[in-house]
Amino acid sequence: MAVVKKGLISLVALISFIGAFFTGSPSILAASGQGSDQTIITEWQMLWEQPGQSLTIEEVSSLSDNDGWFTVHSDGDYPSVPEGINSAWIRFRLPELTQMRPALTINKLYAKEVIIYLQDKKIYERTRKYSFDLNEILLPIEVQYEGSNIYLYVENNVNKLGIYNEINVGEFTDQIKTYVKADIIDIILGASLVLISFFMIVSVLFINRTFQPGWYSLFLVMLSVGVMILSYSSFMYKYFPEYITLFNICFDIASSLFMPALFFFLEQVLGRGPFGLITKFKKIQTYFAVIYTVFLGLSFVSSEIHDFYYTSGFVIFGLSIIVGNILLISSVIFECKNRNKEAIILAIGISIFAGVSLVEVIWYMYIDRMYDMKYWKVSILFFLASLIIILARKVMVNYQKALQYSKQIEIFNEELQRSEKIELISNLAASIAHEVRNPLQVTRGFLQLLGQRLNSKNDKSYVNLAINELDRASEIITDFLTFAKPDIGKVMRLNIQEEISQLVAILAPLATLQGGIIKVEHDKELFIIGSSSRFKQALMNIIKNSIEACGDGGEITINLSEDAVSGRVIIKVRDNGEGIDAEDLKRLGEPYYTNKTKGTGLGLMVTFRIIEAMDGSIKFISEKGIGTEVNITLPSQ
Repeated sequence: MAVVKKGLISLVALISFIGAFFTGSPSILAASGQGSDQTIITEWQMLWEQPGQSLTIEEVSSLSDNDGWFTVHSDGDYPSVPEGINSAWIRFRLPELTQMRPALTINKLYAKEVIIYLQDKKIYERTRKYSFDLNEILLPIEVQYEGSNIYLYVENNVNKLGIYNEINVGEFTDQIKTYVKADIIDIILGASLVLISFFMIVSVLFINRTFQPGWYSLFLVMLSVGVMILSYSSFMYKYFPEYITLFNICFDIASSLFMPALFFFLEQVLGRGPFGLITKFKKIQTYFAVIYTVFLGLSFVSSEIHDFYYTSGFVIFGLSIIVGNILLISSVIFECKNRNKEAIILAIGISIFAGVSLVEVIWYMYIDRMYDMKYWKVSILFFLASLIIILARKVMVNYQKALQYSKQIEIFNEELQRSEKIELISNLAASIAHEVRNPLQVTRGFLQLLGQRLNSKNDKSYVNLAINELDRASEIITDFLTFAKPDIGKVMRLNIQEEISQLVAILAPLATLQGGIIKVEHDKELFIIGSSSRFKQALMNIIKNSIEACGDGGEITINLSEDAVSGRVIIKVRDNGEGIDAEDLKRLGEPYYTNKTKGTGLGLMVTFRIIEAMDGSIKFISEKGIGTEVNITLPSQ
């Protein structure tokens, strides 16, 4: 039989790999060899080749059972390689071949060089110059060779040498499905992570720059993990051995990028870490990745650098992984104690990944036979999922903050516009008031003299009307001056209850005329610092507006209390009047704005200025047809 063409097997394997997604796996029969579809070989013979000995196939096939051959069972203890031995021969007999296209599968053969002979003819050969020594072999067999002996020459320079699992003989189509499915987790997982990472790098064009550092680092983490899984998968070694050097380079670069990318991501979501360890280790890992990559490139030029890279480099890389994991776990624990939700999510992802890996290691050490640790590859998805959730939470939190900042900016904008208007009116009011007040006073004085000399009642009534209008103009000017310069004058400790009582005594008759009442509610005496006249002026404007807004049956309630947290005095003036529209509510306190038929809008404007001058705040809450509530807060004394 001629040597099997690797290209043909690879092509058939790839076609079957696609078909494996849509078909079920073939049935595997018991080790007793029952059934015609598949037979399992659980026993073979092995011969150590002594140091310096180089046997040919003819010499080996002529040896009897007593010439060094010993029996190995797949479910028994595997033989230890004697010291100084690095090559061996294996033989087993092909069973009865009842399949149309029989093939055998060896899925646990440890050797760097493998040569297979059938009837003293070489039918398979593979030599590896890299560290990966696990071989999985699918070998078509012709029916005419049933009952013949197959010989394997194997060579390795480590303590594992030979077949470490049963040998399957069955239909080629079924065998290749099983052969391919053994690596399906690696291919699906690795390829999915690489594909997702490239989608991430494309989508970075559509996200805010604030989130891009975290997005880039997560992209590198997922890409490096995906490339490591793909490049270290036995699938690549089985079907593309000519590109093994490229796969090794990809694995080395991806593994060197993983830790700095991970710690860069952690820095984005957890901060610098306790004592700045996350940031410091990120920098160390970045320098190491650069140096590691430089040495990787130089290893192809110099054999000395190549040896140093594959000895000291691996040791340093391993130590960095250990130290990085210790720092990672320590930082996560530290942040979890501070109730950091991102750290808690990360801790869950790490716990699942570490827990599954630990169980697999314990199981591997407990059982007496070879075991493929594969579930850790699936559990790493939980770790990566925790990183994605953390980044998504960060994006959502930042988005909510942006909305909050946007609302605050809108409020600040309105306050700024109001302040600019007030400043403009203040300057204008101050200059006009000073210029107009004196002529008004003079005019009023002359009108009073003129009124005393007039005898006609009609003429006197006209003069009195003119004087009243001048007095009203003087009050408006006074409001302008108060608004322009809200000096609270002489301050003292004011008893709020007494001040309100005096106001109620003055305004109660006005409320009665409108058909309403004024009630005062308070629990204890409250005090503030301020000017009695200014304070009353501000409250009078508010209470008068409430009286005017109420009709028959109107009720104005003045509630006095103290905030338990801030200790500030709270004055609430509520009425059951007509209420204020939402649009009008926003404009209260603006210069010259009023919804009254007669009015200048200066009353509330002055009230706002007085309350602000007393280091207080004022807020209006109203609903059309229900009433209005005014909340005033002032520092208590």
